[in-house]
Amino acid sequence: MKTNGKLMTMLTGYAASHRHPFNVFVHMIGIPTIMLGVLIPLTWVTFAVNDFQFSLGHVLVVALFLFYLTLDALFAVVFLVGGILLEMLASKLGGYPGNAGWIIAALLFFGGYVAQFIGHAVEKSMPVLVEHPVQANLAAPFFTVVELFHIIGLRDDLFKEVQNQIDALRQGDAR
Repeated sequence: MKTNGKLMTMLTGYAASHRHPFNVFVHMIGIPTIMLGVLIPLTWVTFAVNDFQFSLGHVLVVALFLFYLTLDALFAVVFLVGGILLEMLASKLGGYPGNAGWIIAALLFFGGYVAQFIGHAVEKSMPVLVEHPVQANLAAPFFTVVELFHIIGLRDDLFKEVQNQIDALRQGDAR
């Protein structure tokens, strides 16, 4: 199987510290939760070009999509669909009166991170966020899509190759 070297490197690094089913579960919930918390205030900053109106939330989703296209087109398109749905939900939640939008955004953002740290405590692994915060936050939504494919049994050849590379790395560390 031929894969993008950057994709395989990222997947192998991510999968090595996300093996415990509970940790994977909380990441599948926590990462979109964090993203929703980030998107809420971004939907409040809007622009209009001719008759087309968009928010900073749209800009973030499209920017991540373009980055993810450099890794894998199918995963990127699935992310785009999910990202647009999250942005639409963020816009609705951010429209609540008073400070409700800020409170919801903060609860989602911090709650999502707390869940992930609990998942890593169960996994007994250091979150990538601690060592590489920018890289972790850029890559995390992509990995949620990748893990969704793994859970439903699509692209098994990719996941077998990732596991083979993790096993090879661990054997090299054991020597």
